Amino acid sequence: MKRGEGVRQRVMAWAVHLLTASGAVIGVWCLVAIHRGDYRGAFFGMLLAAGVVDAVDGPLARLARVKEVLPQFDGTKLDDIVDYLNFVIVPIVLIHEANLLPASVSIWILPFPLLTSAYRFCHIAAKTPDHFFTGFPSYWNILAFYYYVGRSPLWFNVIFTLFAAVMVLVPIRYIYPGRTRILRPLTIGLGVLWAAALLIILWQLPDPSPSLIAWSLLYPTYYTVLSFAMHWRFR
Repeated sequence: MKRGEGVRQRVMAWAVHLLTASGAVIGVWCLVAIHRGDYRGAFFGMLLAAGVVDAVDGPLARLARVKEVLPQFDGTKLDDIVDYLNFVIVPIVLIHEANLLPASVSIWILPFPLLTSAYRFCHIAAKTPDHFFTGFPSYWNILAFYYYVGRSPLWFNVIFTLFAAVMVLVPIRYIYPGRTRILRPLTIGLGVLWAAALLIILWQLPDPSPSLIAWSLLYPTYYTVLSFAMHWRFR
């Protein structure tokens, strides 16, 4: 390999890692927005971190062959740190600060998703070799979003938060939208439409369209049904 080409590959590899790390910066911006009471801004940040950075850094890392070019740097560990911040800590803080759980029990409920998600992130079987998540993939940002825009009853939020925390530990296989091969084009295509719907809903705040919220739930339903069907099929 020529020296110039090797330098170019290392620069590209470091650029991908920097892109992944930028998700942590976005996560802190989200926390600052939450502190200011700017929940819409926080959701925009979460959508940027999850829908853009997290969606593209994996394919770019494989394209740049970061594990070969920079074997001394663990990009997977960096990705997990950033994901735990943006998919768990930020939305859990928002759920508490936006009063999406009863004030009397919120501080006692939120440790459950924090702890179960920490366990699942560190488990060696968190992702299967054929690209499935094991256990509910800690999509707390999505739950926080629908609690907020859907104005669901606080008692429902309590029950569903505890249920989802338990499901993190249940070893059901959930599809990895960008990598699970089964129906991947359909999953990605519907995911793009769903993300567009979420952007419109955020833009409509504080009075989003109830019908658009209801229609947007079709994608999470599709994701869950397909995941359960694939799990039982592989069993």
